[in-house]
Amino acid sequence: MKRRIFIPAFFILLFCGMPAHAADIPKAQASIVQIRAVIPTDARTAGALGQNRTGNGVVIDPKGYILTIGYLILEAESIEVILPDGQSAVATDVGYDHATGFGIVKIERTMGLVPIELGKSAEVKEGDPVLLVGYGGAEAIRPASVVTRSEFTGYWEYLLEEAFYVSPPHPEFAGAAMLNAEGRLMGIGSIYTRLVIPRYGAVPCNMFVPIDLLKPILNDLISKGRTAAPPKPWLGVNAEESHGRVFISRVHGDGPAQKAGLREQDIVLTVNGVPVTGLADFYRKVWALGEAGVQVPLTLLQGNDIKEVNVRSSDRHQYLRIRPTLKAPTTIMEKAI
Repeated sequence: MKRRIFIPAFFILLFCGMPAHAADIPKAQASIVQIRAVIPTDARTAGALGQNRTGNGVVIDPKGYILTIGYLILEAESIEVILPDGQSAVATDVGYDHATGFGIVKIERTMGLVPIELGKSAEVKEGDPVLLVGYGGAEAIRPASVVTRSEFTGYWEYLLEEAFYVSPPHPEFAGAAMLNAEGRLMGIGSIYTRLVIPRYGAVPCNMFVPIDLLKPILNDLISKGRTAAPPKPWLGVNAEESHGRVFISRVHGDGPAQKAGLREQDIVLTVNGVPVTGLADFYRKVWALGEAGVQVPLTLLQGNDIKEVNVRSSDRHQYLRIRPTLKAPTTIMEKAI
């Protein structure tokens, strides 16, 4: 997908900030919580993502459901939520969706929580001013601008057809809220990245996941813990792109790719006999073969040798060691230190 960059509004915003009719900041922060998750040592993601994860969450429902970015809570054995007033509550892990990256947790005590209104992220345009809000005081609120909305491809077998690239970036971006001028939630913070813009160089920014992607799957996440859609085939690799070539940067232990003999630095030449032209193209070709469990024929350049392999794909959700978290209490715990 060709990326269009809206430059003028981005640089104007660096000096001018949000317009006068910007979101009611105190009200917005009343919906933002901090999430602290503890991950056991045997978790599949413990090495890559750490065992103590901290980020933000957004209250989206008066029953205590909180939206965040899923990697914060993935494989957690316990989750703590710090409320806007500083009090602490134990949360339960409700659901996770790898396709979007969203995660949901829940606390039982809801008194004083202010759910945020979900907006329509399809209405956000390049150049629009937005407010990035994390947990905390004034320092957690950052005016920014939507530099572009375009495809995002992650090395962890992840692809969004359209994502928000927002700058200046928020230092505590994980699970942060992206609000429009009316205070409606438009996206959830995922990662820090850079965009190379002609004549301006590399611009630091955050990628935010559009909130419209949540609406079709929210009921499934709450009732089933995952979406009802058939799982996509997962290979168990980290892959990156350089000069149009896709190479394997990591092979997950005991995953499908390792079992099939893939190695780090292998170059992926074809999927099912069709040449691969980039990372997004690689994912789309794999996913087009069917559901999780389908055989994925690959042609690899392994060292100096051309190698044909068949990878028996799997469901990534089944590979993860997801366990029940502690049950949320019915009362708020003591004030957090």
